Amino acid sequence: MSDFEDWLKANERYLAAALAWLRARLERLAADDKPVAGPSERRPEPAAPVPARRSLFGQMRNAMPRAASAPEVLPPMAEPAAPADTPDAVLADAEKSERPPALVLLGRRLGLSEFERSVLLLCAAMELDTRTAALCARAQRDSAKPYPTFALALALFDKPAWDVLSPERPLRYWRLVEINQPGAQPLTASALRADERILNYIKGLNYLDDRLMSLLTPLAAPEPRKQADDDEELPASQMASAHRIAAAIGQYAKRNNALAIQLLGADGTSKRMVAQRAAAERGLLLYRLEAEAMPPGAADLESFARLWQRECMLAPLGLYLDVSDIDRNEAHAGALRRWLNRLGGLVFLDTREPWTGVEYSALALDIAKPTPPEQRDAWRGALGEAADEHPSRLAGQFDFNLPAIRRIARDALAPERTPPESPPAAGTLASRLWNGCLMQARPALDQLAQRLDAKATWHDIKLPRQEEELLRQIADQVRRRGQVYDGFGFRARMNRGLGISVLFAGDSGTGKTMAAEVIANELGLLLYRIDLSAVVSKYIGQTEKNLRKLFDAAEDGGAILFFDEADALFGKRSEVKDSHDRYANIEINYLLQRMEAYQGLAILATNMKSALDTAFMRRLRFIVNFPFPGPAERKAMWQRAFPGAVPLGELNYDKLARLNLTGGSIQNIALNSVFLAARAGGPVTMPLVLEAARTEFVKLEKPIHEPDFRWLESAGGAT
Repeated sequence: MSDFEDWLKANERYLAAALAWLRARLERLAADDKPVAGPSERRPEPAAPVPARRSLFGQMRNAMPRAASAPEVLPPMAEPAAPADTPDAVLADAEKSERPPALVLLGRRLGLSEFERSVLLLCAAMELDTRTAALCARAQRDSAKPYPTFALALALFDKPAWDVLSPERPLRYWRLVEINQPGAQPLTASALRADERILNYIKGLNYLDDRLMSLLTPLAAPEPRKQADDDEELPASQMASAHRIAAAIGQYAKRNNALAIQLLGADGTSKRMVAQRAAAERGLLLYRLEAEAMPPGAADLESFARLWQRECMLAPLGLYLDVSDIDRNEAHAGALRRWLNRLGGLVFLDTREPWTGVEYSALALDIAKPTPPEQRDAWRGALGEAADEHPSRLAGQFDFNLPAIRRIARDALAPERTPPESPPAAGTLASRLWNGCLMQARPALDQLAQRLDAKATWHDIKLPRQEEELLRQIADQVRRRGQVYDGFGFRARMNRGLGISVLFAGDSGTGKTMAAEVIANELGLLLYRIDLSAVVSKYIGQTEKNLRKLFDAAEDGGAILFFDEADALFGKRSEVKDSHDRYANIEINYLLQRMEAYQGLAILATNMKSALDTAFMRRLRFIVNFPFPGPAERKAMWQRAFPGAVPLGELNYDKLARLNLTGGSIQNIALNSVFLAARAGGPVTMPLVLEAARTEFVKLEKPIHEPDFRWLESAGGAT
């Protein structure tokens, strides 16, 4: 029999004796017209003071015994047999026990006097002993009152205290009893009922109040692990934070103080894992409350705080509060801060930046994803014998937390473990791992930017040799950044500028978007075009919030950010003439900081290079100019403009190259001419191409020189 089962049996014996003692007193009161005198053999303990409302955390220790896995449900208690000892003897022995029964433990933790504990027993007896209702009616000499009242308790028990009725005394402050007071009925004559949560606690069932369960989500503590399961442990950087938090919890618990632990950073998963590990070291149960689930009104918040404080005194609990998406300057944040100061206990704050104004003891720690070497080790542990060179390649490009790494590796390895008779999985392990990483990084960005399907290759783009070489350098630096930053030690010396920021400058249609597609296709990464209309907001602070979400979502490393028409957002900072100018400059400064800290590839495209802020230009690693194409480049573009399946007539590429157009316009003309040929039912001919070219010139409002669009065919050929 386990220790908990032994304790349950002892608790049952105590309740049986307590109910027998209560019945005897009720029967004596019912038989006597005078108030009951207390038995001389029972020495009342001194009245306990009301516990300090915010010194709750220390009372979370020495919780009611419970099984290691989960709170236990006590089966319905059978009708107790007559105890061998007298009820008073059983009660006295229980008071002295090292593991006291639940009612005694409850009284000590919530500061109940002996009289208040007796009142609570009287209310609980209504559910535990069916004879209590009739005895209450007889003792009050009123058949219409088969329930406990304060008046009955004052007459029934020793050392009655009138202040038990006060809202500041534990019975009402901690809501241990419920009062049904209809109309103008006196408080002393109103029916009393034990709170359901407290009643079950007295019987030995310790669980979280169901009024809180609808708002909270349990965060399961890490299971005890065998020595061989090293891959399940936190990496060293995160484990050090967990140990530090656990030590802080222990120190504040000894001092009976409340503690707020602020977990700073963008990765909520890593922060939760660190909090769970620290809580597990201290034997705490952790529950998560999202800011959106918080009660809206002040009265509801007060009710939640009161119930949570009571739960913390009945079991070793901690609250994990996610406030990462709350602006600290909003009115809602002020109400939340006041509520936090009211709440007390152990609170983990999941936030991006420190919160000020939290009055009780606070500890702030930056929690980041595992370092690149730790991620490499995690990939190696997750892939096992199939690791090969994959860990270095994946850790050098992507930035994932441990659960993401294990999930991607597990899914990629699943086809490798299928029976031989099963059909082979599509793609190699390397491609499945890479695609799994891309899919992990994709969902968050899909909500913030437009994904471009990168199809262009080096064959499709035509640039001067110097500019094309710059593009190849950019792709190569993205591919080898893990080797340089980690292998050669640059990451240890740098805290900014680990990403690659590039400017594509040139007229519209000169190939800036195509160049971005070429790099994304070469590297096998996702390409996202940033919609400036969805980023820039007229509301103060909203632009920074949008940019923060965008960069945070892209930090996993699986995407290239392409800011088209960047001069609209990255323009020169203006002279401060009013508040709008000041906040516009704040947005630009914030953007410059995020660009420096961003560890991926960000490509900025502009038609007006001179409009960009010079301070921003200094932070760019590459600037690629896309010149207006000359005749030789235009001829090459025309020769590549039509796919191989298009039926072509005799085209004069030299004449077409004389048309002063960009690559984007050439592509439009080629597409429109194919539609004209499809309508005519023949091949693409020079007249059709020139007709489409005339339409493009009109669209661009370019001057039209008629001889350029005239085409005469002769027996000797085209001229």
